[in-house]
Amino acid sequence: MAALEARDGAVAPAEVEGGVLSRSYRALSVGIVSVVLVIAFEATAVGTAMPVAARELDGVSLYAFAFSGYFTTSLFGMVLAGQLSDRGGPLASLTAGIGAFAAGLLLSGTAGSMWMFILGRAVQGLGGGLVIVALYVVVGRAYPESMRPSIMAAFAAGWVVPSVVGPLAAGAVTEHLGWRWVFVGIPALVVFPLALALPQIRRLTSGQGRAVGRAPLDRRRIRLALGIALGAGLLQYAAQDLHWLSLLPAVAGAALLVPAVLGLLPRGTYRAARGLPSVVLLRGVAAGSFIAAESFVPLMLVTQRGLSPTLAGFSLAAGGGTWALGSYVQARPRVEPYRERLMFLGMVLVAAAIATAPSVLIHAVPVWIVAVAWGFGCFGMGLVIASTSVLLLHLSAPEEAGANSAALQISDGLSNVLLLATGGAAFAALGGGTVTHATTSASGAHPAAFAAVFLPMAGVALLGAWVTTRLRER
Repeated sequence: MAALEARDGAVAPAEVEGGVLSRSYRALSVGIVSVVLVIAFEATAVGTAMPVAARELDGVSLYAFAFSGYFTTSLFGMVLAGQLSDRGGPLASLTAGIGAFAAGLLLSGTAGSMWMFILGRAVQGLGGGLVIVALYVVVGRAYPESMRPSIMAAFAAGWVVPSVVGPLAAGAVTEHLGWRWVFVGIPALVVFPLALALPQIRRLTSGQGRAVGRAPLDRRRIRLALGIALGAGLLQYAAQDLHWLSLLPAVAGAALLVPAVLGLLPRGTYRAARGLPSVVLLRGVAAGSFIAAESFVPLMLVTQRGLSPTLAGFSLAAGGGTWALGSYVQARPRVEPYRERLMFLGMVLVAAAIATAPSVLIHAVPVWIVAVAWGFGCFGMGLVIASTSVLLLHLSAPEEAGANSAALQISDGLSNVLLLATGGAAFAALGGGTVTHATTSASGAHPAAFAAVFLPMAGVALLGAWVTTRLRER
C-alpha cells in the first residue's frame, strides 16, 4: 500500500485531514457517489416495478431470470473493465458502462415480451459491470489508504435516499402511469453524474493513471470472461426449464463455467484459502445469498399478502439507511482492529434476516416483520460489503487493483447468478410460476415456493460467517 500511495503522489496533510470532501477531492467524491446514487435508484425502483412487469408480460416463471440475466452479462463487463482500467485508466469503462446501462433500461421499458425484457436487463448488466469495476479502480488510484473506508461508506450512504424514495416513486408511477415509465424515466438521471464525474476522472487518468502503463489486453482473461458469461447463461436457462433435456445446456454451461471461474478468481478462492481468496469468496457468499432472497421479497408480499407494489417495495426502504449505518461503523478508525469480528456479526445478521422474511407467509404474522428484519440484514451487509472492498485494496498491489477488483465483482455477480438460478428453479418447481398477470392475491402461488428460496439462502449466509474467520493472512 505504501507503493500505491507513493504512486498516487504525496497528499498534503490538510487534504487528508479534510477527508473525501476536502477541496482536492470534493468534485471527484460527489461525482462518483452520484453514479452510485443512480445505480441505487435503479435497483430499488426496478425491484418495485418488477412483479407487475413480469405479470403483464406473462413471465412470472422467468422472474428470477430477469434479475440473474443482469448479473450474467455484468460478469463479462467486470473482466473487460478490469483489463481496460489496468491498461489505460477507468474513464473509457465508466463512459461506455453508463451508456449501456441507460440503453438497457430503455430496451426493457419498451419490451413487448418477457424475453425482450430480459434482453434489456442483459444490456443493462453489461453496463453495470463496466461501471462498478471502474469505480473501484478510481478509489484505488485517487484516494490514499486512510480515506478508502470513508469513500466506501459514502458509496453505501448513496443508497439511503434511493432506498426510501425509489420504492415510493416507482410504486406510484407503476400504479398510475404503468411500469414501463419506471424504466424509461431513469436514463435521464445519468446526465448529472456524467457531467460531474467524468472531467475529474479524466484529470485523474492524465495524471496518476500514467504510472500504470499501457500493458496489452489479456486476451485469455477476455475469453474466460466470455466463457463464464455463456456458462452462467446456459445454467440459468436449464434451471428455468425443468425438463430432462435441460441436462444438455446444464452440462455445457458447467463445462464453460468451471474452468473460467478457476482462471479468473484468485487461486484457492473456493476452498477459502486465507487472505485475498477468502475476501473474494465472502463477497460472493454475502451478496449472492442476500440478493437472491431480496429479489423475491416484493413478489412474495404482492402475491401472498396482497400488498400494492408501492407498499411491497417500501418494506425494504429502511434497509438503505441501515446499510449506510453499517458501512459508516466499519469506516471508523477505532474499529479497524475488530473488522473481522464485525464482518462475522454482519453475516449472522444477514442469515437471521433472510430466515425471518418468509415468516410472513403465515397470515397471522404482521407484514412489518419483513421491514424490521431487512433493516437488520442490511446493517450486516453494510458491515460486510464495504469491508471486503477495503480489505481487497489493502491486499492488492497497484498493478493488480483492476484485476482483483474485477475478481471481487465477478464473485459477487456469479454468486448472484447461480443462487438466483437455484432459487428460481426451486420456486418454479414448487408452483411459483403459476402466478399470472391477473393474479392479485395469494391464490396464484404456493407459499412453499417462497420458503424454498429463503431458507437455503439463510444457510448460505451462515456459511459466510465461517468464511470471515479466514480473512487474515498468517
